[in-house]
Amino acid sequence: MAFTLEKTAAPMARDLDFLQRSLSDFNDSDVGASGKMPLAIFVRDDEGTVLAGLSGYTAWGWLYVQWLFVSQALRGEGMAGRMLEEAEAEAITRGCHGAFIDTFNPQALKAYMRQGYEPFGALADFPEGRSRTFLQKKLAGRAE
Repeated sequence: MAFTLEKTAAPMARDLDFLQRSLSDFNDSDVGASGKMPLAIFVRDDEGTVLAGLSGYTAWGWLYVQWLFVSQALRGEGMAGRMLEEAEAEAITRGCHGAFIDTFNPQALKAYMRQGYEPFGALADFPEGRSRTFLQKKLAGRAE
């Protein structure tokens, strides 16, 4: 079989879709269906402008928080914690037993640890001079 190896900084959406579908299909056949469902929480002002938000998904009994952002105007108000609590509550209703998140921001790390997340690994110099820390949390209240 002949093939070419292509390197690109601008992959086509259909090629990325192929990768996502193929890997999901393989994983589902290997360990069972993930039940992956997106989850997003937004904080909006009176005009509907997003001031803060959280985006991730639930799958295989876990909540993964991929993005969490709080605008400068809301920092220090506990908004990250409130969004995490909302996401965790929804994850529990979806049958999740744990949550995980990662960050290289020292302030975010402290905020996540205040919410009960515990570090389980880190990548040094990601980015240079910082560490990317991976955190997890056991979700309470899940029906066993």
